[in-house]
Amino acid sequence: MFTKSTWIRLPRNVVVGHGVVDRTVEVVDDLHLHGRPLVVTSPTPRTIAGDAIADQFAEAGADAEVVEVQQASFESVERVIERAEAIDPGFLLGVGGGKAIDIAKMAADHLGLGFVSVPTAASHDGIVSGRGSVPEGDTRHSVAAEPPLAVVADTEILAQAPWELTTAGCADIISNHTAVMDWRLANRLKNVQYSEYAAALSEMTAEILVDNADSVRPGLEESAWVVTKALVSSGVAMSIADSSRPASGAEHLFSHQLDRIAPNAALHGHQVGVGSILTAYLHGGERGFWRDIRDALRSIDAPTTAAELGIDADTVIEALTTCHTIRDRYTILGDGMNEEAARETARKTGVIG
Repeated sequence: MFTKSTWIRLPRNVVVGHGVVDRTVEVVDDLHLHGRPLVVTSPTPRTIAGDAIADQFAEAGADAEVVEVQQASFESVERVIERAEAIDPGFLLGVGGGKAIDIAKMAADHLGLGFVSVPTAASHDGIVSGRGSVPEGDTRHSVAAEPPLAVVADTEILAQAPWELTTAGCADIISNHTAVMDWRLANRLKNVQYSEYAAALSEMTAEILVDNADSVRPGLEESAWVVTKALVSSGVAMSIADSSRPASGAEHLFSHQLDRIAPNAALHGHQVGVGSILTAYLHGGERGFWRDIRDALRSIDAPTTAAELGIDADTVIEALTTCHTIRDRYTILGDGMNEEAARETARKTGVIG
């Protein structure tokens, strides 16, 4: 008897384009969400869009409550939950970058409420995925949660975001290449559950950015459009797989270990970009795909070396030789690299001098 089944949770509406933030109330109405809105945001995004969205709901007859969070933490998630329990909202909106959106996402999941994602920076695929990332001490937790019911991505706002945030988003997507390589390897060697559909979508998304890297430039709404579509596709791939595997392999383990060893040295997307250069080399050696990844990252002004990340060579080697211990996820790193092999890999790819 055939017993296989799956349950794919995807956003119902994805609205991308110039000025679409002004249609947030319309998007919510189309979802048939009712009750008082709770807007979760952080200081700068609140100025850019959060207060304006609250005003839109007020004009429509819904008194929105705004909660401002300062940092990504479980304490912030708890504070949002406590505020929600006090006012009994009908749904939540996350307005901002990864911090506000991940906190709103996890709070909504805990409360059993609908959630709408309104990104103000195209910095990572968390704007649409069913996972939230929260640091705690010297580690970072990836927490499963419901994906947003809708995404409202205004390219005018996204194009004006700091360029380094956009390049971090691009690098995060480009790293999907090595994530899928690791996923296939784990499937072959460890029989890890694998989805051809999710893998193909993730790879296609990465290829869009590699092929169009020369056209991704600061301040251009068209660039924001391309990057946002890629981030959405990456998040959808994770939802299809019901796993972060399509977008997270050894390059993410490398980044998470850097967070432990050298906290706040660089943006997450930039770290996984450099990690992708290293792990692509391990997959293919001298003739591998790693040069294409490096060149695409260079083209969009993303870091490709330890120095550009703001870390030293020894930190890279320590992260590369120890990151396999972070979680039980099989990757090209297997049971770890020794220092000599890690140093040779980093030197041959130009990550260290």
